[in-house]
Amino acid sequence: MWRTACTPEGPGTLRLTVAASGVLAEAWGPGAEWLVAGAPALCGAEDRPEALTPLLDGGFPLVTELARRLGGLRLARTGLLLEMLVPAVLEQKVTGVEAHRSWAALVRAYGSPAPGPAPAGMAVAPPAAVWRRIPSWAWHRAGVDAKRSAAILRAAAVAHRLEPLAACADGTEVERLLRTVPGIGVWTAAEVRQRCHGDPDAPSVGDYHVPAMVGWALLGRPVDDAGMLALLERYRGQRQRVVRLLELGGPGKPRFGPRRTIPDMRRF
Repeated sequence: MWRTACTPEGPGTLRLTVAASGVLAEAWGPGAEWLVAGAPALCGAEDRPEALTPLLDGGFPLVTELARRLGGLRLARTGLLLEMLVPAVLEQKVTGVEAHRSWAALVRAYGSPAPGPAPAGMAVAPPAAVWRRIPSWAWHRAGVDAKRSAAILRAAAVAHRLEPLAACADGTEVERLLRTVPGIGVWTAAEVRQRCHGDPDAPSVGDYHVPAMVGWALLGRPVDDAGMLALLERYRGQRQRVVRLLELGGPGKPRFGPRRTIPDMRRF
């Protein structure tokens, strides 16, 4: 697996190779040492899935079965706050296809070439100073509306205050400070906690799919955010881990009708 990152030490490229003896981490660029040091956390070595075990008694049989069957699941931690925040904002109110397309376009246009022998076309996401200089027409060309681009620009302007949160173990405090930035709500803050911190207790409240998925898996019917949180309350401390287990091994939610057409705002 190849990955690039804009680390606190500068841009870097990381290559992870799975072998019988474990995972080999190699890196290049100014951020190489930082990436290698963070490779265990990225692979989930610092995650503690056994913390869910005491919460399984008296819970839903499906969750207990999935915890047994998918015991190898580990939650990854990147330790990079802004680099996780920007794509999370891009994912607000749009499909994954649209968000991924926007992220790729912006990184290729404003990022830097990946150091080392990275595959052709790989680039490193830009630092906060570069995000702040992207003009309005470039956001539009990348398919990003004014509301999302404004939220990213505000976050980039205070990145020096947000980045230290990557080392904060208090998820509640991380969410509180993230939400002081206009345009960053409860859903975006949870997504950042999941990706940056590997937080096992940050379910995505406000997600278009997750509450219904949890409801169908545990009750056989959809629920809203409040219903999802009520179902997950008995697993407090490990609620996001339970959501991931249900996503990976649960029955999923029924699909009704055709998929909606994905709009392309670049045309407007």
